[in-house]
Amino acid sequence: MTSYRDALPQLERRLFLTDGGLETTMIYQRGLELPDFASFQLLATEEGEAALEHYFRSFVAIARKHGTGLILESATWRASADWGERLGYTAEAMARVNRRAVEMLEPIRRELDSVQTPCVVSGCLGPRGDGYVPNALMSAEDAERYHMPQAQALADADVDMLCAMTLNYAEEAIGIAGAAAKIGIPLAIAFTVETDAKLPTGQTLRGAIDQVEQATGGSPAYYMINCAHPSHFEPALAEAGPWRDRIRGIRANASHRSHAELNESTELDAGDPEGLAADYERLLRMLPQLTILGGCCGTDERHIDRIAARCAPLLRSARP
Repeated sequence: MTSYRDALPQLERRLFLTDGGLETTMIYQRGLELPDFASFQLLATEEGEAALEHYFRSFVAIARKHGTGLILESATWRASADWGERLGYTAEAMARVNRRAVEMLEPIRRELDSVQTPCVVSGCLGPRGDGYVPNALMSAEDAERYHMPQAQALADADVDMLCAMTLNYAEEAIGIAGAAAKIGIPLAIAFTVETDAKLPTGQTLRGAIDQVEQATGGSPAYYMINCAHPSHFEPALAEAGPWRDRIRGIRANASHRSHAELNESTELDAGDPEGLAADYERLLRMLPQLTILGGCCGTDERHIDRIAARCAPLLRSARP
């Protein structure tokens, strides 16, 4: 089995795609129920697992079409203790879920993985509380204890890396970084922001990244921004500095709506795939270290295909 744990290929100057909005795709396009937005529940049925396989293979096809790398993110954003307990899962069951979510990705990875189109398997962690509201605040030490079981289960399943997504305050990111460091596995941290380009706590993106960097000695492999539209966070990226150079990935929402508006919405807002791709092209020109492009809420294969079409030529021309 291929392993990139010791040398993540997305740290090179080449384009890596990710998937899009897994949960919004399953709910609004496939008509599947996901209580608490917990996609790991799809692993409990043959129908659900087949839907996941079809979903991930669609992005394999896009990566192959454009000759890019791909990061397959396990369907485990909600697969931590508190969310599992809410949904009736024991700690042992949650460990099995995390391992199975990784195992199902391995044959899909093999369909693409090559020197020209490397395919990385990432173990996804999410916030202990609501992704949009910092309602379960922990110290860094408590966050490390909380996230360690899931991080260990994913690492035991031989993921290449971990990615903590939709984090809304720095201490939780620091705790997850501590868990990853103790396990000895690369970690990406993805913060979300509101329409004012600040985290839901009011902290600036720069402030959050700087805080994590100082507390961890710069242990995360890189940082990302997810679950916000580029128009929400692009203004903050005008401020140059080492903090900005640590941002390697964007997984934006399709919609311009705020988190509060998205929470109240009963219909999918898929936005404009071509317009979103143009936003990504502009961000790629702004951020020299940006190599990982994908989607979050409301995005699907159409968005990722258009992003790849616009951005893959730029990164290919920039490679030495």
